[in-house]
Amino acid sequence: MSGLDRPRLAALTPARVRLEAGAGPTRLTDLLTFQEDHAAARDAIHGSVDWAALERDLAPLPVLHAASRATDRATYLRRPDLGRQLAEGALPRSAPPLQVVIGDGLSAPAVMAQAVPLMRALAAHLPELADRPVVLAQGARVALGDAIGAAMGAGMVLMLIGERPGLSVADSMGAYLTLNPRPGLRDSARNCVSNIHARGGLSADDAARRLAWLVAEGRRIGATGVALKDDSDRPRLTP
Repeated sequence: MSGLDRPRLAALTPARVRLEAGAGPTRLTDLLTFQEDHAAARDAIHGSVDWAALERDLAPLPVLHAASRATDRATYLRRPDLGRQLAEGALPRSAPPLQVVIGDGLSAPAVMAQAVPLMRALAAHLPELADRPVVLAQGARVALGDAIGAAMGAGMVLMLIGERPGLSVADSMGAYLTLNPRPGLRDSARNCVSNIHARGGLSADDAARRLAWLVAEGRRIGATGVALKDDSDRPRLTP
C-alpha cells in the first residue's frame, strides 16, 4: 500500500488505520497525538462523575441514587463482578414499565457530556418517561441495571453508561435495554446502542429514536437481546 493511500484512509475513520511502516522514527505529530489521546482515555477511566451537577442538569426529572458494591474506583477497576452487584440500600418497588439508569461505567466524561442530551431526546420519543425518576448509579457495570430493575420491579430497564474509551473517542456512551431484568442475565438478553457522542458518533436524537423503537418492539414480541433484531432503520411498507 503506497503512502498516497494514507490520507484517503484517514478521511474515512478517526482510528489510527496506518502509521508509516518504514524503519524511520515515528513522526512527532503522530507521537504527540497518540500521547494526548492516551491521556484522555486514562483520565476518562479514572475520573469521577459530578453526580450533584448531573442531578441539577436533569431537573425537573426526579432522581434516585444507587451504588454497586465496588466502593472506590480502584476496586471497581480490579473487581468487575462487584460493579454488577447492587449495594444494600432502599429503592422503591414502584414497578415502572421502563426504568432508566445512568451509570458511570468506564467514562465519566461520557456521562457528563451525553447523559442529559440523551435523556431529553428520550423524553421526546418516550413520553412515558416524563416525571419518572431516573436512577443515578455509581460504580456501575452494565449488569448493575439488571439488579436495579429487579429491585424496583421494572418491566424493562435501560442502562445508559460510559463506554470503555478508545484512542479516538473518550466520551462515548452506550445504552443497554433489557426486558424483565434480574441478576444473572447474560449479555445476549439485552440490546445495545453504542457510540453515542457528538463528535462523529450517533447523535442523541438518533439514539433515542432507535431506543424507542427497540422498547416498543421488545414489548410487542416479549423479548430483548438476540431475539430482538434492530430494524429501526428499515423502511415500513404502507398498505
